Amino acid sequence: MKTLTKDPFNIIIAGVGGQGNVVLSQLIGNALVNEGYLVTIGETYGASQRGGPVMSHMRISKEIVYSPLIEEGTADIILGMEPSETLRMLGRFGNPAVKTIVNPRPIYSVDVAGGEAEYPDFDKLLEAIRGLSAKTWIVNATEEAEKMGSPIVANTILVGALVGSGTIPLDRKSMEPVLEDRFPKALALNLKAFDRGMALINQ
Repeated sequence: MKTLTKDPFNIIIAGVGGQGNVVLSQLIGNALVNEGYLVTIGETYGASQRGGPVMSHMRISKEIVYSPLIEEGTADIILGMEPSETLRMLGRFGNPAVKTIVNPRPIYSVDVAGGEAEYPDFDKLLEAIRGLSAKTWIVNATEEAEKMGSPIVANTILVGALVGSGTIPLDRKSMEPVLEDRFPKALALNLKAFDRGMALINQ
């Protein structure tokens, strides 16, 4: 098992309402607590019921319980469930050393769907994310989950990608009991999704 590369280690999980942002942060946080780390999680919500931004702050330490909110410019990794929100969070919490994992499937707001706003150009969006990150992994979690017949496991794929990136001190063994506790009736599927995420990050 790896140790923290810095203490505290700061993670931002960025998405929009309805994507399961909170569940994702709980899975990671519970696994870290089981491994003896001190974890604080802070959630911030926009108009989440309308597909607005949802963001989780995670601070991980071996010795100190830190306040949950991460200062701007101090994220160590940003896990983006939606590309435009990922870029927005990079602008606020990024720094020259930040690493980014992003699911490139866009989620269109009500304004964009109604023609009142325009979604950013997709290629330029990913180019900007790469330009603001020391390292970027593009993980097609939604697409892979759909191939598995269950779009809902996209988040588990992202958890697998985060663990597989080697940026946090977790592995498959530490995640399995957390996945079993959360998804007792769909453990096999979620383990398969987790393994797929680990494979995608290392391609």
